[in-house]
This record gives sequence, C-alpha cells and structure tokens, in this order.
Amino acid sequence: MRIAQVAPLTEAVPPKLYGGTERVVHWLTEELVALGHDVTLFASGDSKTSAKLDATWPKALRLDGSVRDPNALHMVMLERVRQKCDEDEFDFLHFHLDYYPWSLFSREPTPFVTTLHGRLDLPEHQPVFNTFPKIPVISISNAQRRPVPQAHWVRTIHHGLPEDLLTPQPINPSYLAVLGRIAPEKGVDRAIKIATRCGIPLKIAAKVDRADQEYYDELIKPLIKENPLVEFIGEISDREKPEFLSGAIGLLVPIDWPEPFGLVMIEAMACGAPVIAYNRGSVAEIIEDGVTGFIVEDEISAISSVGRLGTLDRTAIRKQFETRFTARRMALDYLAAYRGLMEAKPRFQLVASAE
Repeated sequence: MRIAQVAPLTEAVPPKLYGGTERVVHWLTEELVALGHDVTLFASGDSKTSAKLDATWPKALRLDGSVRDPNALHMVMLERVRQKCDEDEFDFLHFHLDYYPWSLFSREPTPFVTTLHGRLDLPEHQPVFNTFPKIPVISISNAQRRPVPQAHWVRTIHHGLPEDLLTPQPINPSYLAVLGRIAPEKGVDRAIKIATRCGIPLKIAAKVDRADQEYYDELIKPLIKENPLVEFIGEISDREKPEFLSGAIGLLVPIDWPEPFGLVMIEAMACGAPVIAYNRGSVAEIIEDGVTGFIVEDEISAISSVGRLGTLDRTAIRKQFETRFTARRMALDYLAAYRGLMEAKPRFQLVASAE
C-alpha cells in the first residue's frame, strides 16, 4: 500500500526529546515500512525515517526561532500532499494535524483518516465536529471521544511503542518517579506531596515548556528547592528512560485533566514499573488496576497505594506491555482501519454524488 503519514512540523520525527505525537508517528511509520508498505512521511527536514521524507521546512518549528507563524508552513505542507494526490502517488492518507486537513481533503478522492491526539473537551470543538460529521477520525482512547460523540469515529487505536525500545534493567528500585512535562494539569505538585507524605525520594524527569515557565518558577521550583527528597533531573531521552524507570518503585501520574492517552504509562510498563494514576481520561483503559498499577481518585488513596507497589509483579507488567502496547500491534490496527476505509470510499462517493 502507498501510504502518506502527515505529521506536525512542530517537532522532528522522532523528536529529539519530548514530543508525543511525533514519536507515535515515527513508530507507526517505521512499522509500516517494516511490514513492506511504501510510506512517505511529510515532516520537518531534520526528521529521521526509513520512509521517503518530504520536508516542507528544514527544521522542527519549536527549534527554529525564525518562524513566527507555524500555520503558514502547515498550509504549505497540506498543499504539497494535495498536489501529490493529483499525481496519484498515494492509496491512503493518514493525517496527524487535528482538523486542519478536513475542508480541503473532504473534496479530494484519495481516502484518508485523521488520528486525533489531543483533548476534545473545549467549547470551540463542538462547531468543528458539527460542521464535519462525516470526516473519519480515530481516537487514541475511548475516553477521548466523550465530549464529541457526533464525530465519525472509525475505531479506537491505543498507542504502541517498539517492543525493544525500553526494556527492564537490573536495578534495585529506590524512588518514585515523574516523567514527561511540567504543567498544571500534570499534577507535579501533587506528586511531590504524595512522595513527601510517604517519605520516599522523588525524581522528576520532565520538560518545562515556555508556556509553563511561570507556573514552574512560581509553584514547582520552590517545592523542589525546599524539599530534600525531591530531585529535578529535567528532560530525558529514550536512551535514558530504561534506567530511570527501572529504578523507580513506581511512576506517579496524578493528572487533573482528561488525558487522551498518556504515553508515560506504557513507557513505565515497558520497563516493568507500576503506575499510580488518578482516574482521569484514558487511565482506566491503560492501567489494569492491581496488575500494572493502581487507579486512584485522590491524594489520600494515592498515598495508601504507594505501600502496595511492591506487591505487583514487574515481569507481569512487562508482559502486559508486550501483549497490548507494542508498535507492531498499533500498525496492524491502523492497516485494518485503512483497508476498511478504502473499501468504503466508493460507497461514500456514490452517496455524496447522489446528494
């Protein structure tokens, strides 16, 4: 199959450090190529891929200080995709750009789907999905769908990562961990309180976005400086994650937002580390309570669960990852979705022409 993967230009594919969507696009693209498909990746020029790379801009936009209007470059990329469709270069298009492609590509004959990677509970999302009720979309969790049931949901496909990317290391777990991004909705302040109340060291490996710098400086940084149990490591790469997560008694995910998926949870599982997560968004779909971690409602229940982390079998946690959350499983699920939409496309075209 000739497949186009259309990624955001914000980060390279894969990103150098943090970047959930671009990492998932990379893993999916590599698996599709390994399965024998002809894949073109539309992404920034500093991306690394086994597919054909079509670069709209030489550098990831987050790292390019000269770019002040990222929408302009994304519009250029979409037009490049459309022109190649006119030349009949693709059998299927897979977008990772939210709703940006919908108006243009709903008028084009090449079948496509969009994976929605973010939250969908904002008021402005309602008119978008009301306007485009027939556009096929894929959710990354069932929970993500709740605010917009009127969308044309094709299926839910949970993320997966390469089976050998993160593996358990022979390290004696000795601390609690936070991984990902420091932002109000991620609950790092709650993680600090949980670890402190338990008297267990906490290591925080997380990035601070420019938009969250004030939050970090005013709330999180003082909590770290005043607490000898807390160590702020900063942003880490995939190479560093196996040691970091294998050394953790458990990963704390005390979120306060409708998490669409939560890659950090399956990263921990890949290393055999259990997760304590607040019951928000996708958590109940990803964590099997009492097997791969504990699903809790608040700080008190999180604290009581920390003492039970040692009862969980880290080998069994890794096995659950291998069964449910590999990139190969993700790629096969997407191929099934592509084929289903390709078979349905002629029928949709007939319906549209009849209308």
